[in-house]
Amino acid sequence: MVDAHQTFVIVGGGLAGAKAAETLRAEGFTGRVILIGDERDHPYERPPLSKGYLAGKEERDSVFVHERAWYARAQVELHLGQTVTSVDRDARCVRLGDGTSVRYDKLLLATGAEPRRLDIPGTDLAGVHHLRRLAHADRLRQVLAALGRDNGHLVIAGAGWIGLEVAAAARGYGAEVTVIESEATPLHHVIGPELGQLFTELHREHGVRFHFGARLTEIIGQDGMVLAARTDSGEEHPAHDVLAAIGAAPRTSLAEAAGLALADRAQGGGVVVDSGLRTSDPDIFAAGDAAAFPVSGWGAGLATTRVRVEHWANALNGGPAAARAMLGQDVTYDRIPYFFSDQYDLGLEYSGWAPPGSYDQVVVRGDAGKREFVAFWLKDRRVLAGMNVNVWDVTEDIQRLIRSGARQDLEALADPGVPLDSLGT
Repeated sequence: MVDAHQTFVIVGGGLAGAKAAETLRAEGFTGRVILIGDERDHPYERPPLSKGYLAGKEERDSVFVHERAWYARAQVELHLGQTVTSVDRDARCVRLGDGTSVRYDKLLLATGAEPRRLDIPGTDLAGVHHLRRLAHADRLRQVLAALGRDNGHLVIAGAGWIGLEVAAAARGYGAEVTVIESEATPLHHVIGPELGQLFTELHREHGVRFHFGARLTEIIGQDGMVLAARTDSGEEHPAHDVLAAIGAAPRTSLAEAAGLALADRAQGGGVVVDSGLRTSDPDIFAAGDAAAFPVSGWGAGLATTRVRVEHWANALNGGPAAARAMLGQDVTYDRIPYFFSDQYDLGLEYSGWAPPGSYDQVVVRGDAGKREFVAFWLKDRRVLAGMNVNVWDVTEDIQRLIRSGARQDLEALADPGVPLDSLGT
């Protein structure tokens, strides 16, 4: 049994923090568990914010990790709407915005990420939005419904996952949608140019307009309201609302001020952790979007040795792993990155890590034209990542191929008649 006088503090009220608290209790920790979050809502999952909840297909209560009463039953002390202003490693305490301090024996930083901001004139207008928090989704859901009723226009800056999922939700409400993207295809930094065109065609079929190779330079308004969005080519696009979906940055200011080791920002940044999610301070751990963890047991063809992942599965699995490490258990966090997306009638799952420049070949298995296929990104014939589109129950096989690091027979890999579970490992 753990010393009942120990206090474990979790900074961050998202999925990683909530699952860490749950795991501490499930593993028999009897000390104090204090979870501090800067939002007033109790911990929730983020995927519905750009998917089911935003689209009006799910109720608000469905997004929460636990019902609120669970925290009292599990004796997890919630401090919501509280900002942690600093970590004092010598005194082993965190200081809050209200001037109080909370002592810790072990500390978990599950601080997540924050949306990148447009640095252009007009971002202070009422119709400019970001999507990261539940309050953002609450507001944006109402905006999309109103745009649909009034034949209004939404301009989205960025054709990443959030931008495309919001575009699909907006079209579901009947809003007019224009997407401005600086690259030549959607999702360039995730899946590269080879398959980006598929998403262009998908959204154009549903009435979305794209402008590639362009950046927003100004949001034009009058009386505090958005009227149009201007790009660097001088074009003006009518807009009643604008969504900035240009990525997210890890929230590392607490860790940086506390002197913890950080990863290179050019490589994605984040708080450096070892395979047990322990930071450069042995009593401080990090998990979720903010943690940069080592590649271990997979990614044989990758040049990088550390990744930072902003997806649901990383929070779901990283929080419990960190909790077990805080309890002194032998933990190796070696999960292969995984995420999913739903857009119109297209569903997909992606496993692995293959940013542009890391791979030398893409192999498609199935019919990309019918949007029923599996794509593989390879380096030296080794699978770095795989994405199944409207093909299901193959994630385990894809991750097995990634983890194996084995060179593949490319003809067999591309042939749907060859079972995936028969391919070389």
